[in-house]
Amino acid sequence: MTDLLNPGFSRRAVLQTAAVGAIGISPALRSMVYAGGSDAPEKTEVKIGFIPLTDCASVVMAAELGLDKKYGVKIIPTKEASWAGVRDKLTTGELDFAHVLYGLIYGVHLGVGGAKKDMAVLMTLNNNGQAITLSKKLADKGAVDGASLAKLMAAEKREYTFAQTFPTGTHAMWLYYWMAANGINPMKDAKVITVPPPQMVANMRVGNMDGFSVGEPWNHRAIIDGIGVTATTSQDVWKDHPEKVLGTTADFVKKYPNTARAVTAAILEAGKWIDSGLANKNKMAETIASKSYVNTSVDAINQRILGRYQNGMGKTWDDPNHMKFFNDGAVNFPYLSDGMWFLTQHKRWGLLKDHPDYLAVAKQINQIDIYKQAATASKTPVPKDVMRTSKLMDGVVWDGKDPKKYADGFKVKA
Repeated sequence: MTDLLNPGFSRRAVLQTAAVGAIGISPALRSMVYAGGSDAPEKTEVKIGFIPLTDCASVVMAAELGLDKKYGVKIIPTKEASWAGVRDKLTTGELDFAHVLYGLIYGVHLGVGGAKKDMAVLMTLNNNGQAITLSKKLADKGAVDGASLAKLMAAEKREYTFAQTFPTGTHAMWLYYWMAANGINPMKDAKVITVPPPQMVANMRVGNMDGFSVGEPWNHRAIIDGIGVTATTSQDVWKDHPEKVLGTTADFVKKYPNTARAVTAAILEAGKWIDSGLANKNKMAETIASKSYVNTSVDAINQRILGRYQNGMGKTWDDPNHMKFFNDGAVNFPYLSDGMWFLTQHKRWGLLKDHPDYLAVAKQINQIDIYKQAATASKTPVPKDVMRTSKLMDGVVWDGKDPKKYADGFKVKA
């Protein structure tokens, strides 16, 4: 491998040698990423925006581990302050890709929660690993889960304030679904505000909200700081739910399809690396806890990624449905039904006035062909069906077959 230091050694040869050295000779990889230059990435340096959350890890580790270089690209992770900022920089092209909320991409595509622009989802970055936190003040009054929160809100009438991270995003949808399943209408019975994830704990500390829905490590951080308790996890709302995605614009995918494929493949490998064992998870936690990424203590991250949960009131449990980044490829496929689900909830809560063509929109956004090519390159298993079936916390089954009926079928809605 010392030849790699030879300035006369071509970039492509360096990449081929590095790739073969790291993962063995993969004909699929070589033909797809390197053949004759025709499939080489059109853009070799890309900026990927991220918000300080545990689930940015596969994007960060793809860069930190050099997995991006194997596919002929250089990933530059770019720390962003809010989801609105991510949205704006994605749509203007200041960012090439982003670690981003599934529902944000769908909202922008339909002109909800931002100016309308055609968007693209390349892969799902993670399943599970978010939560709903209630303030210690509420917990002291007996509100520690959905049922007891509903009871307290009915008994003690006042304005209750809850925070999510973006109006069309995942955290808003988990919060609304959970509240509604417990008989609380989030649009009528509470005030809901938008707060960037890293600011949740500070805002709860000064009494700005009664509860919040956010990704880790901020729920666990609230427990460490003694200001909040975990009322429920997002995986208890929907086991193995889709969460963050690798998002970009439709224009970017059209202009740079090989780059999109290469970046997807590199991040797939990073997710596989994270999920492969305890040592890798701990290394990931140490890496992303640093100031340049999530900027928190390692202990705020490393417990829940291993499924070691506590609720802040003495209860501890091992959760097999903790945050997953790969799970033998089950995490990452951009199922059409996953994207469609967010649209059903946008309709349910009045964010969409009319029913969209659910399936058509999902087919426009979710880049299944590019994903499959990246999966082949990274040796990631691909499911047979573009739809999947899930049962959520209220027993209602979602399979994508009749989205209009599903969206209209909820008793509690806007």
